[in-house]
Amino acid sequence: MPEEPYVTTEVERRVATVTMRRPRSFNALSWAMLDALEEHVTRAAEDPAVHAVVLAGEGKAFCAGHDLKEMRAHPDEAWQRALFDRCGRLMLALRRAPVPVLARVQGIATAAGCQLVAQCDLAVCARSAAFATSGVNLGLYCATPAVALSRAISPRSALELTLTGRFLQADEALALGLVQRVAEGDNLDQVLGELTAALADKPRSVLVHGKATFWRQRDLGLEDALAFAAEAMARNMSFPEATEGIDAFLQRREPAWRRR
Repeated sequence: MPEEPYVTTEVERRVATVTMRRPRSFNALSWAMLDALEEHVTRAAEDPAVHAVVLAGEGKAFCAGHDLKEMRAHPDEAWQRALFDRCGRLMLALRRAPVPVLARVQGIATAAGCQLVAQCDLAVCARSAAFATSGVNLGLYCATPAVALSRAISPRSALELTLTGRFLQADEALALGLVQRVAEGDNLDQVLGELTAALADKPRSVLVHGKATFWRQRDLGLEDALAFAAEAMARNMSFPEATEGIDAFLQRREPAWRRR
């Protein structure tokens, strides 16, 4: 009997949903899972029909982090370094994906699972979701999750979480900016759908330009960021989508790309 795939992708209404499918292990990030995730996210994000990618987990948990059994089976430092480098390439792929990547979080997102959430461009969670960089409770500081977490929330908050390993509930994750929406009851897909629909309604070229521009200016000093952003806006003004959007606004009609 063939083994079930670790990751699947479904595309609907300009949104690709990439789902981790190891529910019995809480979608732990084995080496094979890391490979499959990067392949699926990259392929989905490069599809010209896709305006956003949703990263989801099957079962009770979003992702419990690295596969600890696999890690303990390979105690040599060279293998461990290669694993964390492999995980880093996935995190870079999420950031480099041309369209926005959103985390859909139900249940727990711990250690590298929390890193996934922090590395995505946006995140929506259920009221029951919980987040932690809890490796310190096992004697292992979450150094790699701290990279994404310290860029998604304040550095001091990230340091406190990585040093204590305590869990964030949904409301605190929202207040810190780790997630952008909290869904009540069984409304996670409805709340997520409202956000993805807003993205799907925009021109793909502008989403691609906007994501790349935002993260690039974020890494620059103020003066360089302003100069870079000015150049990006001037270039964006030459997009046919901008010409049509502005003309439609001035003529009090819907832009043609919104009706496609």
